[in-house]
Amino acid sequence: MNTLAGKVAIVTGGASGIGRATALLFAREGARVVVADIDGEAAEAVAAQAVPEGSVVAVRADVSRPEDCRRIVATAVDTFGGLHVLFNNAGIIRRTTALDLDVEEWDRVMAVNVRSVFLMCKYAVPAMTEGGSIVNTGSGWGLKGGGNAISYCASKAAVVNMTRALAIDHARAGIRVNSVNPGDTDTPMLRDEARQLGEDWDAFASDAADRPMGRAGTPDEIAQAVLFLASDAASYVTGSALVVDGGGLA
Repeated sequence: MNTLAGKVAIVTGGASGIGRATALLFAREGARVVVADIDGEAAEAVAAQAVPEGSVVAVRADVSRPEDCRRIVATAVDTFGGLHVLFNNAGIIRRTTALDLDVEEWDRVMAVNVRSVFLMCKYAVPAMTEGGSIVNTGSGWGLKGGGNAISYCASKAAVVNMTRALAIDHARAGIRVNSVNPGDTDTPMLRDEARQLGEDWDAFASDAADRPMGRAGTPDEIAQAVLFLASDAASYVTGSALVVDGGGLA
């Protein structure tokens, strides 16, 4: 349980779902963690739950804003003395077609899902030492299309290819950049999708389980994949798009 011993990590969107599971796992694996989320109270709750006590601090932040991203990185450096791991996980989804999507909603999805990755990397990379690792949350829908989710699909495809570009740009500095691409995972976001589509949760969950392994994923399972990419066990892995979806894309 010392995979990240001595490391300092940032997790955006860390108050719930995959972000929460990953922040708690990072802390258990020895990292000191900054949990950033627009829901400050929920982020504080994650920090309070983390073990060992005092290894996690919470920051309320909107990661689509440059000043907030700078503040997140500064918190890691000022509180813990450096930065080794960045998990860009904050994201939102709007389940609509192009015809039904407001321009303002398109812009917000792109701001949270894409602009935030650019901003966090822009300010985090200069603070990282050699051996740093960035993990970006993509999606299976960043690698193939999906229905009633045009802005989400476009944003996650951008994240996947931005990850590759970042990996090329920063490899010589010793910084690895990869994406983790979950399939349907039982998170508050997945349940919100059912509400947006006006579907019964049980029926929606049954559709989500329609994959070779016969079930949706759990946040803890995705967190384990993020841990691998963040850790020295993945020291020769960069520019990859790791799919964690129970065989859905297969």
